[in-house]
Amino acid sequence: MTQTTAGRPTNEPAQRKQRAQIKARTLRTDRWWLAPAITFAALASFLVYGLWAIFDKSYFVEPYIAPFSSPCLATSCPEGARFLGLAPFGDWWTLPPGILILGLPAGFRMTCYYYRKGYYRAFWLSPPACAVGEPHKKYTGETRLPLIIQNIHRYFFYGAIVIAGILTWDAVLALRDAQGDWGHFGLGTAILWINVVLIWAYTLSCHSCRHITAGRLNHFSKHPVRYKMWTFVSKLNSRHMLLAWLSMYSVMLADLYVRLVAKGIINFPFA
Repeated sequence: MTQTTAGRPTNEPAQRKQRAQIKARTLRTDRWWLAPAITFAALASFLVYGLWAIFDKSYFVEPYIAPFSSPCLATSCPEGARFLGLAPFGDWWTLPPGILILGLPAGFRMTCYYYRKGYYRAFWLSPPACAVGEPHKKYTGETRLPLIIQNIHRYFFYGAIVIAGILTWDAVLALRDAQGDWGHFGLGTAILWINVVLIWAYTLSCHSCRHITAGRLNHFSKHPVRYKMWTFVSKLNSRHMLLAWLSMYSVMLADLYVRLVAKGIINFPFA
């Protein structure tokens, strides 16, 4: 038995008193940097495209409206692009329509548990990978601005439900032709519907949605309907990472397709 510096006995060997001093940032020999590098490139490409799309004016062509510019809520929007034919923001709003609703889908994804892991590692290197030291000397978690905003993820989830509903309505309108008759089904219609399915799957697979459905129940047997909902959401939740990536690129590709059609770059009979 050895003695501690305070004179108290301890069974710990003397050689274990000092923590190993490792100067290397990591002892890993694999390509640990590859995953955060790919994540950085993927998220950065989405951010660059989103910035361009918001200020691009070619966002509507009958019967399609680009997802990044929906809903269109000002009189500056083309008449057919206005959500439910309304323009509650009137003439005073002259900025791109996407800026009006940008905060809801952007806030939902920025505060998403999976995306937090992704951009914390890829952009802030906090940490860049498991068993790799980070360059930050101080850690405050999500207790201060701006990261304390992450705690309102649930409220962004409610906003994301609204946006998913609007995109669903846009996909329904994509079943009409330029004359307003139902029965149109072009490539753009299929793309918008695929995007809507993935957006709903990603939104409902959210951890907050899983908690809302039955997170506080003590007895599933007393709430069979909520238990069924929880089971369904839990299955989606196990694919949350995959759905996050698929929905991110589906909304980007759907948006790009509509803009290319509106610009006349894509022009064929079943566009």
